This record gives sequence, structure tokens and C-alpha cells, in this order.
Amino acid sequence: MRATRIWKAVLGVEHTVIETIDLEIDPGGQLVVLAGVRPTRRARSRCPRCGRRCPGYDRGDGRRRWRAQDLGSVRVFLEADAPRVSCRDHGVIVAGVPWARHGAWFTTGFEDTVAWLAAHTAKTTVEDLMRTSWRSVNAIVTRVTDQARGKTDRLSGLRRIGIDEVSYRKGQRYIMPVVDHDTGRVVWVGTGRNQDCVRAFFDALGPERTAQLTHVSCDGAEWIHDVITERAPQAVICLDSFHVVMWATDAIDKVRRRITAELRTAGHPADAGQLKGSRWALLKNPENLTGTQRTTIASIKKTNDPLYRAYLIKEQLREVFHLKGTDGRRLLTGVIAWAARSRIPEMVALAKTLRRFKPLINNTLDHQLTNARSEATNTHIRVLTRQAYGFHSAQALIAMIELTRGGLCPPLPGRTTPA
Repeated sequence: MRATRIWKAVLGVEHTVIETIDLEIDPGGQLVVLAGVRPTRRARSRCPRCGRRCPGYDRGDGRRRWRAQDLGSVRVFLEADAPRVSCRDHGVIVAGVPWARHGAWFTTGFEDTVAWLAAHTAKTTVEDLMRTSWRSVNAIVTRVTDQARGKTDRLSGLRRIGIDEVSYRKGQRYIMPVVDHDTGRVVWVGTGRNQDCVRAFFDALGPERTAQLTHVSCDGAEWIHDVITERAPQAVICLDSFHVVMWATDAIDKVRRRITAELRTAGHPADAGQLKGSRWALLKNPENLTGTQRTTIASIKKTNDPLYRAYLIKEQLREVFHLKGTDGRRLLTGVIAWAARSRIPEMVALAKTLRRFKPLINNTLDHQLTNARSEATNTHIRVLTRQAYGFHSAQALIAMIELTRGGLCPPLPGRTTPA
């Protein structure tokens, strides 16, 4: 077997001619392997964006280097001429090379490895292992996802989706991921928290594919509901059960704080102090209560009837989503009626909210579709921001989300499927 064929396999390059293989010392005193290469005749003089063969323009800035994957502990570089071509669509541009993406200083194999590692471990670990910088990792992830996005239509075949928003930085900075309930993948991510962002998703989806949507899950944000009704009137809107129960937990916490303040004002600091420490006992699910918290609930039952009744209303609302279907609908009607005549201001307000959103809650009970996948995605997004110590750019975070949750992670070089 010819040595050049062996080197092509070792370097992981295709449509490439190996001209020379040398060893040299870099400015830091480290030994590096330098491979002189050139594209094959068929891969030469092509636009890196459209792939069309183009007439040459000039020799560019001469020879340049691309970082390849290490051979053991030794760094490897490819070196080749970088002429410019004149593309009728993209103008004068540096000719594409078969071993690297346009605008990259790394080979495709190196970038795919970095992207795979970034999807499975912290960026600081990737920096140390691949001997590159955090900024380079971000740029590589962006290039890899841009290329994969252009090859995959993730909006095709959508039927049931979930829409939610998540904050990624201080200062009310939000992104809005859209999740496919059938695959669990993120299919689209926009920046912002408004109707324009939701409309941008439906614009990307197009009228034909929008007409194929059957179910959309979301929280109680009516500005999302309005756009869904406007763009996809045939889709059933299902209100997320977690957010509905959260309305009740927020209401019961307001009841507790109000009664605590009233007791303190009336000169009963001991009773007020007892209620102040009961917050988690009132909010947690009964099956998760500790022995001390169960004792606290029993004490509230004996000494504070309004707060205990508010607690029971919250638990009955949880039971609505356990029953589902017709039984859940009937219990929901009873919970709304109970809360409305409870004479507890916070529970009366809760009843009004439940009555306003009752049709959407009934959809959730009938179709058993929640925003659990979207909430899991949001949790993953928060983990990504912690691993990266925060993202200064929404686009960098979106690239990471699409890499890890959007099915755009490339396989490791030498593998046929993502590991």
C-alpha cells in the first residue's frame, strides 16, 4: 500500500492529494507534523458556499494551515495554497477545500470531534483535551450546526409540538425553543419572548406544514395562545398541567403569608412563626412529606381552617390531572366551584383563572399532552449555561441547544452514527 494512501486514512481526508509529510518545531518548541496537501483536480477551484466550479481570481494570501486531529501527543497541520475564485452568486471568495469547512482554521474531522465533545462534556474540558480556546469551540459548534441545519429539515412532519420560553441571561433575555413531542427534539429556537417570536416560528414552518399541526402545548401565556389561534386554528391547545398546579401553589403561599401577617399584627408572634416555617409542607406533594412536615399539616388542620381548606383545594387540583378524561373534567368543575365559594380571596382569584382557562385545561385532560418535554429542555438549557458560565450571545447558546437537543450532533470521525 502506498504511503500517501496510508496518510490520507490517518489524516481522515478525502479528495485530497498528499504532497509532503514533514516534522518541524513550532515557536513554543513543540514538535508538529506538517502535511503539504492540495485538492484533487475535480475538487479544485470550487465556491465553498454553492460548490460550483468557478474561474480563478488570484492566488489569495498564499499558503495557509489547518489544524488536524493530533497523532498521539503530536499536533498535526495541513498546509496548502489558498487561491480565490470568482463565483457568479457569491463574488470573489477563497476557494473551498475538501478537508475543511469555509472560514475554518481546522479540518472537518477536528471540528466534528470538538462538536461531539462539546455536546457530551464541559467546554473547559474540550479546551484542554483538544488544545484550543473557548472562543474556537463556540465558533466550531456554530459552523457544525449551520452546516447540519442546511442538510436537515427538522420542521418536516410536525404534528404535536410544545412552545415555551426560558431565560438564559440576566436582564430579561429569553429564547423560545419549540419541541417535537413525538421525537423529543428541539426543532426551532428563536430569540425573544413575544408574539413576533412565535410568528417567526410559524413563518419558518409555512402554511402547508402549519395546517398539519394537531396539538400545541404551552403555558398560560395568552400572547402565545393568540398567535396559535391565528396561525393554526385547527390545532388543539393544551395547557401545561405543571403551570396550572403552580397557580394553586402560588395562591396557597399568598394565603399563608397573609394569615401570617394578620397573626403578627394581632399580637400572636408564636403562631405566626409556626406558619412561617410551614411553606414547604404546604407546597410539597403529600407523598413526599417528611414526618415533621406531616405533623405540621395536621397542626394546621386543627388550628387554621382557611389555610387547610386552601391546601385541600390545591391537592384536589393535582388530583384532576391524575384522573384525566371525563372524571378529571368533572373534578375540575367541582374544584372551581369549591374555590369560588371558599371566601378565601386568593382561592376565589384562582377559581376565576381556572374558569377562564377551563377549555384549554379540558384539552389537556382529554389528550393527555403536557409541556413536560419543553420543561426538560429548559432544564438542559440551564445546565448548558452553567457549564459555559453564561453565554454572551444567544446564537452561541442556540447552536449548543441544536447540537445537543436538536439532533445535529455529528458522529465522531470514523463512526457512521453519532455515539
